[in-house]
Amino acid sequence: MSPAISIIGGGLAGSEAALQLATRGFEVRLIEMRPRRNTEVHTGSLFAELVCSNSLKSVRLDTGAGLLKEEMRLLGSILLDIAEQSKVPAGHALAVDRELFAQNVSRHIENMPNIRIIRDEATTLPSGKVILATGPLTSDAMMRHLQKLLGEDQLFFFDAIAPIIDADTIDMDTVYAKARYDKGEADYLNCAFTKEQYYDFVDALLSAEKHEAHEFENEFFNGDKFSFYENCMPIEEIARRGRDSLRHGVMRPMGLENPATGQKAFAVLQLRAENKDFTAYNLVGCQTMLRYPEQKRVFKQIPGLQSASFLRYGSIHRNSYLNSPKIMNPLLSLKVRPDVWVAGQLSGVEGYMECIASGLMIAKIVANELSILPEESIMGQLWRRLINIPEKGKFSPVNANFGILPALDSNIRDKKLKRELMSQRSLAAIRRISQICPEKLV
Repeated sequence: MSPAISIIGGGLAGSEAALQLATRGFEVRLIEMRPRRNTEVHTGSLFAELVCSNSLKSVRLDTGAGLLKEEMRLLGSILLDIAEQSKVPAGHALAVDRELFAQNVSRHIENMPNIRIIRDEATTLPSGKVILATGPLTSDAMMRHLQKLLGEDQLFFFDAIAPIIDADTIDMDTVYAKARYDKGEADYLNCAFTKEQYYDFVDALLSAEKHEAHEFENEFFNGDKFSFYENCMPIEEIARRGRDSLRHGVMRPMGLENPATGQKAFAVLQLRAENKDFTAYNLVGCQTMLRYPEQKRVFKQIPGLQSASFLRYGSIHRNSYLNSPKIMNPLLSLKVRPDVWVAGQLSGVEGYMECIASGLMIAKIVANELSILPEESIMGQLWRRLINIPEKGKFSPVNANFGILPALDSNIRDKKLKRELMSQRSLAAIRRISQICPEKLV
């Protein structure tokens, strides 16, 4: 008899885990509540729908995101392959056509004979082996069940997403295509600000009306001020840190001189293609909690966007995650239910690729292929962060970065060389362990 498992949630982690286990002969019950019950931000019923951005971050091995991807490739990630097949130009980043990516993932799942798709809301954990991958927008009913089961208060933060605009409404005579420092293809459109334009934009951000906390309160939110994960900080909140904070951060102009004039702008806001047809663009770094009319007013002050038509406004939504180090076993299962594994953002990993990596790890754990990953690897450190109680402070979401890797034996000051050696060490360790893992079957 084939082994059986229930996977709750058809997002990135759940989809990766379902495909991995199905290829290994498991009978998978994939339970997804959409479209019967939607979330605050999802729009359809496809599996692995991306909601915040279409960027899966850098592919360069001198970045944590790039190193993570290479580790996942060595361990046979299926969704990473699908992402490569669905990519749109984005310089050194892997960005995908969201609709195409979700369609391709859904087709893989629907064509897998031993995956049974159940379109219903799971309000409790079923008996037997379960992977819980309900994500940051886990339904209130499931959260109540988990709260009762775990006996631990849940931790929350809020997340914001950026607007998307119609490409036909961009003033192409004002914006220009260029990659930073001309590294790679000129895949981004750049909106250059003068000093006066920049400070007018910042003032508009600071004075704009935004959503208030009470509009998002529910029985799980204690009414405190919003708490945002740093990588998802709304643009208006960054601006509150200082009027120059944006031009030293997401709107940094260095390396983005106008190729026609050679002039350096005071600040630059970039636009990234949302799809392969280049019909829509994302305002990079403009995740926001401003009200819709205010978004239209403020973002039309961006040079080149004065006539912009918004295909999607930015918005804010609740993200929830568990206090994993207190409630999880070393193999990422619940202490109170060792036959239940938690994957994806609900477990406390942050980022699209990190969620896919989590689903990949859990699948290999369930299939008895892994007991731990090397500490020299990004994936190994993500695993350890989920099961080891922090020495200082409280547990918070973790993403791929070189800062979580152990130090090298020698003290190397050259940052580039240091990261290169860390990457080599990590991939060598993953290659050693991947030799005992079965080849990926797609």
